Amino acid sequence: MATATSPLFSLSSLSASLPFPARTAPASLSLRAFSPRARLSASYAAFPIGGFGAWATASASGRSRRRGLEVVCEATKTGKRPDSVKKRERQNDRHRIRNHARKAEMRTRMKKVLKALEKLRKKPDATPEDIIQIEKWISEAYKAIDKTVKVGAMHRNTGNHRKSILARRKKAIEILRGWYVPNAEPAATT
Repeated sequence: MATATSPLFSLSSLSASLPFPARTAPASLSLRAFSPRARLSASYAAFPIGGFGAWATASASGRSRRRGLEVVCEATKTGKRPDSVKKRERQNDRHRIRNHARKAEMRTRMKKVLKALEKLRKKPDATPEDIIQIEKWISEAYKAIDKTVKVGAMHRNTGNHRKSILARRKKAIEILRGWYVPNAEPAATT
């Protein structure tokens, strides 16, 4: 084994001390010695799950921990990223573009409804039939909001809040015009 003064263990001495001699440490790894009390997280890529016998201990968080050794991967020093990271970045870009388009469509439909409701509120000779077209637009806006929530581009509470805004504005105009009368409190019978 390496001396106490040497900062690195050699890979050959490490593989000789492993309980499973058929398994050798990958050539791209080096091990640094630290104080025995230091608890450092293990690299799952370097060692099998469960570790090598008495080396590994499970902590309360469920992560495998190793005492006194830190696994250093040479690939991280060269600046190369694994293919999985590149793929995740491509996916994130694709999803960001799609989510932006969904949110933009939802906002456009909401603005269309809100502008139509504002025009209806200011219109002096409005009739109850005028709101039928607005109700169709509200339905389209609800559909766009629900799609946005379904794919995870927006939280469901935010979607419900936006649908509530549209419904309240429509209800306020109906009450203002007298097309809708809220139910009065029922008389108490005793």
